[in-house]
Amino acid sequence: MAIKKMATMLLLAPLLVPLLASAAEDGIVTDRPDFVESSDVVGKGRFQIETSVAAERDKADGVREKTYSTPTLLRYGVSDTVELRLETDGRMRAVTTDAAGQRTSDNGYADVSLGVKWHIADEEGARPSFGLLAHVDLDSGSAAFRAPGRGASLRAVAEWELADEFSLGVMPGVAWLTNDEGRRHATGIFAVVLGKGWTDQLRTFVEYSAQKIAHARDGGSISTFDVGAAYLLSKTVQIDTALSRGLNDKAPDWSWTVGLSMKF
Repeated sequence: MAIKKMATMLLLAPLLVPLLASAAEDGIVTDRPDFVESSDVVGKGRFQIETSVAAERDKADGVREKTYSTPTLLRYGVSDTVELRLETDGRMRAVTTDAAGQRTSDNGYADVSLGVKWHIADEEGARPSFGLLAHVDLDSGSAAFRAPGRGASLRAVAEWELADEFSLGVMPGVAWLTNDEGRRHATGIFAVVLGKGWTDQLRTFVEYSAQKIAHARDGGSISTFDVGAAYLLSKTVQIDTALSRGLNDKAPDWSWTVGLSMKF
């Protein structure tokens, strides 16, 4: 059902382009589909939605897992340098098939994260465009997808525009999570992305992301190699897609997403 809804939105997007283009003078800059966030904010009084469908596939010890979700980010600018954020993986479905072929499934909703982004500085000379993000993760989802406790994260983003329409982004950070035994612990975050603009509408990227850097007792590390592309239908409408390959046992073998973003 979520995939059908997303397909409908993508088909309707060209019809919305004239309306959205007249509603904004500045263009859309999104935090997706790469893992590295943008250092930019949406602007005072502006609202932006970034939504998608995503699928993950993993196999370990004869057990196959497929997870489907609808990641969505809502952004609202309270000033020209600060925005409020609400983020969730949305509607979830997990299907597990064990070594004997027995299949089970869970359906529900993911946790919600509330956050703020501060655009600290524009790029100038060797100084990058710089932003800071802080989030609180609420254990608010359905039982099958709810985290064992509340969490929080703090991330910094630095971005450089390079020659020949290349760009570089780096995002270090730290997260505070709760493990299954109820013990709180800190984990690292790190990602670097290299982008390339091919036209005014099309850009692609390659990325290394360590979404979680942690000891085995805290669930282990999760790292991926990602590739993707984004295309502007107008100054305020973007479609995108990305494919990720897991680089260690804790990461899903493969992940894929397709998304639609609009700025109002």
